[in-house]
Amino acid sequence: MASELVRQLVDSGVHFGHRASRWNPKMAAYIFGKRSSIHIIDIRETVKGLLRAKKFITRVVAGGEDVLFVGTKRQARHYIREYSTRVNMPYVCERWLGGTLTNFRTIRARLSRLDELEAAEADGTSLEYSKKMIASRSRELRKIRRNLDGIRKMEKLPGGLIVIDVHREHNAVREAKRLGIPTVCLIDTDSDPDFADLPIPGNDDAMRAIETILSHLSEAVDEGLRGRVSAEAERGREAQERRRASSRPASGRAREDSGSDEKPGVPEIAPGGDGSIPQGEKRKPEIESAMESGPPAAQTGAGGEAQSGLTPATTADGESSS
Repeated sequence: MASELVRQLVDSGVHFGHRASRWNPKMAAYIFGKRSSIHIIDIRETVKGLLRAKKFITRVVAGGEDVLFVGTKRQARHYIREYSTRVNMPYVCERWLGGTLTNFRTIRARLSRLDELEAAEADGTSLEYSKKMIASRSRELRKIRRNLDGIRKMEKLPGGLIVIDVHREHNAVREAKRLGIPTVCLIDTDSDPDFADLPIPGNDDAMRAIETILSHLSEAVDEGLRGRVSAEAERGREAQERRRASSRPASGRAREDSGSDEKPGVPEIAPGGDGSIPQGEKRKPEIESAMESGPPAAQTGAGGEAQSGLTPATTADGESSS
């Protein structure tokens, strides 16, 4: 695979740098030599930087963050738009507006204005204005769409930047460095490698070289997206397992509690207000014994009324006591 990658990079001309008179001395570690006053970039450093960048981008995208593609030079505009759209990532290919990252709230407000203008144009509301106002709103719509159409789906700050020509896109790199956003930069021999967190030394003027680098980086983004989907599915399965595990003990305890309360064949005796057994329950054995021995003899009291349930005391000779 490494030999195939080297062949692609060499065929695209990624190893050609700028003229020796325009070089940046900080790029000396990435320069292989000089030929006809043109610096030759060490292809081994290019491969090393590209592999590190792909690994980093895959990890960032798999973690749920997006990567912003930045390249406003004429040679890079088409490929920036093509490859970023292919992997559904935000991009800036026309002009980097100052504060795109550091003043992101204002940029989001301008995107809301873009949605408002497009809605008015779609439902015909814009035709109710005067001709001058219609022309002004049309110019505003074209301007906002040209500059911000690539980042209209970017709801939060990106997790990384892919920059073509760090020397030209120094404003974007400075904003990212200020916010602590790592940058992956294609740097030529006239650029400062200190601006890039992950430099990829190579020709940033040749269209074929830019296309080759962006194609490999977009493959890394695509791999990270697949890892993001699998990670989300795994988290969903783990959450479902946790819910099942938490519901099992609760249902088991409920069954145990219901089983301990039910005692078949043993009647329950409700206690009284003071916690004692009601009087009727205490007399239940006496009533049963009385029913077995038959009804008690009736006794006539002093008032001539029969008193049932009370047996008079008898003496030894069988006479009742008065």
